[in-house]
Amino acid sequence: MERKNVWENYSSKQLKELEKLCKEYRDFLDNGKTERECIDTIVNEIEKAGYVELSKAVKAGTPLKEGDKVYAVWMNKSIVMFQMGAKSLDEGMNILGAHIDSPRLDVKQNPLYEDGGFAYLDTHYYGGVKKYQWVTIPLAIHGVVVKKDGTTIEVNIGEEEDDPVFFISDLLIHLSAEQLEKKAAKVIEGEALDLIVGSKPITIKSKEGEKKEPAKEAVKTGVLNILKENYGFEEEDFISAELEIVPAGKAREAGFDRSMILGYGQDDRVCAFTSLKAMLDTKKTDRTMCCILVDKEEIGSVGATGMQSKFFENCVAELMELCGGYSDLGLRRCLSKSCMLSSDVSAGFDPSYASAFERKNAAFLGNGMVFNKFTGSRGKSGSNDANAEYMAHIRGIFAEKDITFQTAELGRVDVGGGGTIAYILALYGMNVIDSGVAVLNMHAPWEATSKADIYETYRGYKAFVEGASLS
Repeated sequence: MERKNVWENYSSKQLKELEKLCKEYRDFLDNGKTERECIDTIVNEIEKAGYVELSKAVKAGTPLKEGDKVYAVWMNKSIVMFQMGAKSLDEGMNILGAHIDSPRLDVKQNPLYEDGGFAYLDTHYYGGVKKYQWVTIPLAIHGVVVKKDGTTIEVNIGEEEDDPVFFISDLLIHLSAEQLEKKAAKVIEGEALDLIVGSKPITIKSKEGEKKEPAKEAVKTGVLNILKENYGFEEEDFISAELEIVPAGKAREAGFDRSMILGYGQDDRVCAFTSLKAMLDTKKTDRTMCCILVDKEEIGSVGATGMQSKFFENCVAELMELCGGYSDLGLRRCLSKSCMLSSDVSAGFDPSYASAFERKNAAFLGNGMVFNKFTGSRGKSGSNDANAEYMAHIRGIFAEKDITFQTAELGRVDVGGGGTIAYILALYGMNVIDSGVAVLNMHAPWEATSKADIYETYRGYKAFVEGASLS
């Protein structure tokens, strides 16, 4: 089948819309390098658009009507948004679902130590990473430290021009003959991904007040003094901290033609952003619109903030109660008759590694929104596999709105694979298919996407929430 390069189809008006959207997207990436930062950014945006906390609506007991907008946040890491449609919830919803966590390094609970004149933070990598990609690049520390009295200290160090940055060292090439004989997975071991955070020993004055003496663990002590004076926390506060190590720096336009975006965390914040914008820019629908953005997808969608938790189901139950009365049967009807796009990225075809792809069924940057009918690995294991009727329904919606899309698989059969949140929502019996943006360098510190694919995916998500009705 012929593939279209979507850049060739755009009018001058659409190109202006594309650039505006992608500028907003780069800002979203810069402001939301962690789940908590994403939630703060999203809440600020949606409250300006008239969204009200679901808990406040529940407390007020005011019945919801067509056009009402509510949202709920769970543990500052997941969020669900609803815009009420004209039809009853019993007839189902149109759902966009993505995740806002990304591969990174997490600081351990007892992390700070000194060795060889350096102060280090011990880390544990989160999600699937090539560990060697994280050495010798500027890194930033983002997150929160919560003290025993409940005080929360927000940490964001390494993003401003006058901020210090941090790094993980690597062995110099002159001494690395033995290292280079190792497999790529072993070149850098997980326990070697320790962050260098200082090298200046602190000195203390003697009792006489004149003579200076080195402090015990002088470099570590110096770092602890800085943490206390500048950021207000002490070593024991690491126990109740969530600190994430991410690449320092802003998302950038890439290529002489500025056709791409290079930035951290595009898996899956590119789909989270386009889903959010589609919701905000859709004014009225027959069916209730829903957008759910969750945590923990990169480690199996587990835990209280992952898609496997009951957070989403509980929020729909509260929504139904506000719409005239909850019942278990009503909830089951609503979920089973819903349509969903599991909004997640796909592997972009890379000519430098063409042997990993089956070209006819690969996603190409610049060819529009991507549909993955199935994901999984080893014979589709662990995959949701959308049915033909649902795929045909989506094709009809996109044809009407002139949305350019492509279909793909995640690499050659037997080469690899992966999963999304699709199979979890499919457990309710709803129609679900994976869709999103093709990404180059997926799971690397810096990932690349096409501006055209971002714009086309936004258009596709908007067409879906406006027009999907199959149940």
